[in-house]
Amino acid sequence: TELSSQRKFDEIKKANQAAAKKLVEDQLSSSSEDDDEDAEGKQGKILAKTFTIYTSQTDGDASELERTRQYMNEAFQSGAMTCLICIASVKRNQAVWSCCGCFCIFHLPCIQKWAKDSLFLVSSPLTDDDFGKKDYPWPCPKCRFEYKRSETPTRYYCYCGKVEDPALDPWLVPHSCGQVCEREFKPSCGHKCLLLCHPGPCPPCPKMVTTTCFCKKAKPVPRRCSAKEWSCHLPCGRMLPCGQHTCENPCHSGNCKPCPRVSKQQCICGRQTAERLCASPQWQCDQVCGRTLPCGNHTCERVCHAGPCGDCPRSGKRSCPCEKSKFMLPCTEDVPTCGDSCDKVLECGIHKCSQRCHRGPCEICRQEVEKQCRCGKHTKRMPCHKPYLCETKCTKIRDCQKHQCKRKCCSGNCPPCDQVCGRTLGCRNHKCPSGCHRGSCYPCPETVDVKCNCGKTVIKVPCGRERTTKPPKCKQLCSRPPTCHHPTQEKHYCHFGRCPPCRQSCQKTLTCGHLCPVSCHDEALVKQTGLHQPAGPWEQPSEPAFIQTALPCPPCEVPVSVECLGQHEVSPLPCHSAGPYSCKRLCGRLLACQNHTCMKECHHVTKVNGNADGKKAGPECLQCEEECTKPRPSGCPHRCVLPCHPGDCPSCLQMLKIKCHCKLSILYIECLKLTCADVKEKDLLTSCKNQCPKELPCGHRCKEICHSGGCPLNCNQKVKLRCPCKRLKKELQCSKIRESQVSLECDALCKEMKRKASEIKEAEAKAAIEEEKRRQQAELEAFENRLRGRRKNKKRKDEVEIEQSLWQKYKNLIMLPMFGVAVVML
Repeated sequence: TELSSQRKFDEIKKANQAAAKKLVEDQLSSSSEDDDEDAEGKQGKILAKTFTIYTSQTDGDASELERTRQYMNEAFQSGAMTCLICIASVKRNQAVWSCCGCFCIFHLPCIQKWAKDSLFLVSSPLTDDDFGKKDYPWPCPKCRFEYKRSETPTRYYCYCGKVEDPALDPWLVPHSCGQVCEREFKPSCGHKCLLLCHPGPCPPCPKMVTTTCFCKKAKPVPRRCSAKEWSCHLPCGRMLPCGQHTCENPCHSGNCKPCPRVSKQQCICGRQTAERLCASPQWQCDQVCGRTLPCGNHTCERVCHAGPCGDCPRSGKRSCPCEKSKFMLPCTEDVPTCGDSCDKVLECGIHKCSQRCHRGPCEICRQEVEKQCRCGKHTKRMPCHKPYLCETKCTKIRDCQKHQCKRKCCSGNCPPCDQVCGRTLGCRNHKCPSGCHRGSCYPCPETVDVKCNCGKTVIKVPCGRERTTKPPKCKQLCSRPPTCHHPTQEKHYCHFGRCPPCRQSCQKTLTCGHLCPVSCHDEALVKQTGLHQPAGPWEQPSEPAFIQTALPCPPCEVPVSVECLGQHEVSPLPCHSAGPYSCKRLCGRLLACQNHTCMKECHHVTKVNGNADGKKAGPECLQCEEECTKPRPSGCPHRCVLPCHPGDCPSCLQMLKIKCHCKLSILYIECLKLTCADVKEKDLLTSCKNQCPKELPCGHRCKEICHSGGCPLNCNQKVKLRCPCKRLKKELQCSKIRESQVSLECDALCKEMKRKASEIKEAEAKAAIEEEKRRQQAELEAFENRLRGRRKNKKRKDEVEIEQSLWQKYKNLIMLPMFGVAVVML
């Protein structure tokens, strides 16, 4: 039982946590829940980014963006984006539709249902013959702007209509694609909107165009496209319709006003003259024309007119009153009646007049007929001219589908219900004031003020949203008195609930004499723990309780300058912990050896006569136990034999074992002599006094005594020099030969010997060529001899006769006659 109870408890707990998490996510995704700490800064960045292109075209002038800015502020404002159909907040991640008339935003499913219901209500009273013949519109729930049936939204688009299902981006206006709007301005000017995709109307066109004034007199000037029509305020000067005066009004748009001047003008017939406005030059007087007609018996009865009066209306053929007979009579005689029946259709439209031809209107129809009432339920015999209405009340349900018609003798086309709807609207505060109707009621037209705590900042929201709309952020300062020991509280804006904790410095005097610099702690919230222990796992842990209490001032943290124990530095320490301290550095005082310093950590040193200046070691410092590390003379590799001591080290008396310059002998020299000698003496001391074993570049051995540096290049050893043919030779110094100062040339005998040798070589080459030619000639002759023997054998083979066939023997005898016959036939 305990396990099943625990399992049920865990399941319920998980379900509650999941529901709470979903509720939090829904609230965070709503546009009405975006008023966090940095919402204003983020909103300002988004608005600035949206208006960047527009302000760059207008040199930063954003004065004409106020209406668009208002719509965009409402997109971020808490409770402003509300669907008037379902009275619910419009969230960032929901599909919406925007009206192009009032730019109001609705949920896409809500507006689709609204359009469907509106079309059904309009088309339901129609008969089958009329249905489908007319595309009845459906209205916007707010502005009643009418849309066609084909304009019913089916897809979710951004405000500019470029992107379907725009992605959710926290750095863009809700339901915006982030691209340039590019919708055409209204009224159309040929340019497109430069803002990023935005709600509400597009601002006026910011483009600059060159245009003239209304009267075309002034020079063209560059102006904004939205205000390209302008007046130069000079007299218009255009000719007025009267044809006599010009327009004296300042430069204006449209047609000129009528001429305001007065002049004497004759009427159309010319009998009267009167002062009238120039704008109405033609007028009629009230006199009858009275001129004699061409018949000479009657006068014109028309009122003042222009042109001839025309023929007498009584001349020519005239009809009798019933228009059945025509008579040709003088204009002085009246047309007589013809004596036939009148037969004109009476007012009833069914019967004809039974009287004889007569002048004047016919009488009313007095025939008795069987008449049916308007509702078609009763009949009665009565005069034709009287209508027949029975007393039966109509029991049909009116278009509202709630009330009966109850009209007497109703024809079936019941009038709309005249009662008030009275249903409670979605706001739950008002009732529908419209006439009784079917379908959903229109949204509540009322707005409710949502105020801040002080009541100075107000926003208007649709009725019904005041309970879920956050109060507006008020820029007025809070006027509540402080609750801590300070005379005034920090300036902060109007708010609900408790004032924020006081952040002013405490400034109470501490025991050390300083003022407490921390924030005010008179009303600190302290959590209480251990007040209640849960009875079991089914009992949820209660939230920790907080109590408001005044905390004591913390220890004084005012910095006080304190010197360390070793007098190395002066550091600021908190007042409550100020006292002698070790800076953790090395002591650094000079020991008695005058070479090293104390390596102990910063410590206290007793001041005596010798170390009163703070640089010499005291009795608490270490004693130097290291070897002497003073630098030795240049070239001395030995250490000082004394321990660390003050003053100079003694001279070094040890022997140095070094090699000579030629690196063949080992020498032993006193270190003192070598370190005290100059350069020349060092070269003499380090020389073995033997001949240098190094080889010169010419290949001979150096003749100098063991020395430092490179060997001299002037080799004096004698070498043999030969001529180019190697016959003559001569002994000279090696250095002169290397420097190419001396050369040995061949004489005449050498040249003669060289010539004879070249002739012998040429004769030998010619003999070799002749021998090669003879050998090749012998080979050619041998080849030709062998070839002749082969040709004789081939001729013998070719001489064998081949016997021909019968066709080859007699083909000419057969073909020639046949060819001749064919030619003759052709």
